[in-house]
Amino acid sequence: MTFTRSLALLAVPAFVATGLTSAAIARPSASSPYAKGMVSAADPRAAEAGARMLRAGGSATDAAIATMLALTVVEPQSSGIGGGGLYLATAGDGRVVTIDGREKAPAAADEQWFTRNGKVMSFADAVPGATSIGVPGNIALAAAAHKARGKLPWARLFGPAIKLAQDGFVVTPRLNAMLKGSAATAAFTASGKALFYDGNGEAKAVGTRIVNRDLALTLHTIAAQGSRAFYDGANRRALVAAVTTAARNPSPMTEGDVAAYQAKEREPVCGNYRAYRICGMGPPSSGATTVFATLKQLERFDLTALGKDSPTAWHLIAESMRLAYADRARYSGDADFVRVPVAGMTDPDYLAKRSALIAADRTMPPVTAGVPRGAEALALADPAPQDEHGTSHFVAVDRRGNAVSYTSTIESAFGSGLMAGGYFLNNELTDFDMNPVLDGKPANNRVQGGKRPRSSMSPTLVFGPDGKLRLAVGAAGGATIPAQVIRAVIGVIDWNLPAQQSLALPVIFAPGGDAVYVEQGSTLEAMIPALQGLGHASVTARALPLKANAIEVVGGKLSGAADPRSEGRAISE
Repeated sequence: MTFTRSLALLAVPAFVATGLTSAAIARPSASSPYAKGMVSAADPRAAEAGARMLRAGGSATDAAIATMLALTVVEPQSSGIGGGGLYLATAGDGRVVTIDGREKAPAAADEQWFTRNGKVMSFADAVPGATSIGVPGNIALAAAAHKARGKLPWARLFGPAIKLAQDGFVVTPRLNAMLKGSAATAAFTASGKALFYDGNGEAKAVGTRIVNRDLALTLHTIAAQGSRAFYDGANRRALVAAVTTAARNPSPMTEGDVAAYQAKEREPVCGNYRAYRICGMGPPSSGATTVFATLKQLERFDLTALGKDSPTAWHLIAESMRLAYADRARYSGDADFVRVPVAGMTDPDYLAKRSALIAADRTMPPVTAGVPRGAEALALADPAPQDEHGTSHFVAVDRRGNAVSYTSTIESAFGSGLMAGGYFLNNELTDFDMNPVLDGKPANNRVQGGKRPRSSMSPTLVFGPDGKLRLAVGAAGGATIPAQVIRAVIGVIDWNLPAQQSLALPVIFAPGGDAVYVEQGSTLEAMIPALQGLGHASVTARALPLKANAIEVVGGKLSGAADPRSEGRAISE
């Protein structure tokens, strides 16, 4: 069957493919808190897809879903429907609601999932192929969010993404660089190689238009038939076939694994930092606990007086981060399978005791995890950190004042390298601790069948002293994500910077032990001698994978921000 005939058989309303007409635009009411809504995303074409939903009178949730779908097309290296996500939103009654669309391990997975011939696989060996693939959750997440808070018809949200896939999208410098640097996964299959590389095997040049007909057909089908079209029927069969017949690291994922997937509403993790309320995502995300713990441990220090140019301020941030990341490594995991002492990890009294270990004029000795309330009986391993590089974050606020902070990911660049239906499949299972036992102790984040791996994703909402939204923010970049969000929140709250300037601030990353990394080429690199003088023996300048997006509320108006290191943009409706 030809592609054209297939689309004809899957006929959907014209607005799905062609977008929204001016007649569909809804005007703000007198009671709307904002004259216009806004979307900020890592690619302007995706941000525009979300803004079009807002112009049609859609909700922040509609805009976020349309953005996620468009990113599947134009940012295939980072996120999409072949992966999962975490959704954080304000509800009409003032509550914060979170939906977990994190990928799940197949039922057949066990603690030896990444063991071959008695040895634990390396990250590089585990990523390509199917062993690293979890059942994708983004479409189920989108469906659950749309059912609860969508205003526009489901099919309409797919219009911009379908048009981008069907008519073609232009290769940007960032995508071109990723294709050159990650050919091992991007060109892992014949379909990926044909789509993104020329006849000589070279990455398609900047400005080349790419048409992804397979993805257009997949999106058409889900738009017309609903979210179950992803988890049933032809797409499910194609996904399982790709995984079970992979030329490298095939996986025993079944159609039953895919059909059984469900997104899950979780309790948010919220706490007070100075006069602000910080809310984030609970387990399996480690984002909220790590972000909040770092901030709360810094509360007794006057970061405002120190300022952004003070080595002491960055020293304090690194010290607090070391403590928070130590707890993250030991205790974080999927709370459906293991005990995660979230209440203890975010308890102000516990964090005050942890904060007392920090001094402004010297460095702590090597840190270990604390013992928060609820962790007394847990004997868990401290696993080694693992690489994470992919992901995309986007935020949307509609004119009614509803906000969404949504992080979407396929984990590494181009995920596992396997494709189904025109989209890349994730390698999220490598976010598990591949060695399930260290020193005779189990890792909380070990592989188990049906379990979701720990995530660094940190979609965050910040509410001001008046209880109203102040900032919606999040980031991409693996384990650096909490560090990026921490930097942004401190920039806005403590250093009184606009969100755009806060995202432009350098990043310091202290993921446990005594290692500290500063962003290469930033003002922090010049502070290395000062940090060493405060006792940091291991300070290294590194090119960190940074990419953040935010929307803030200033003077009753929305102001968008996008990381200057990225191709991102904030667009008003």
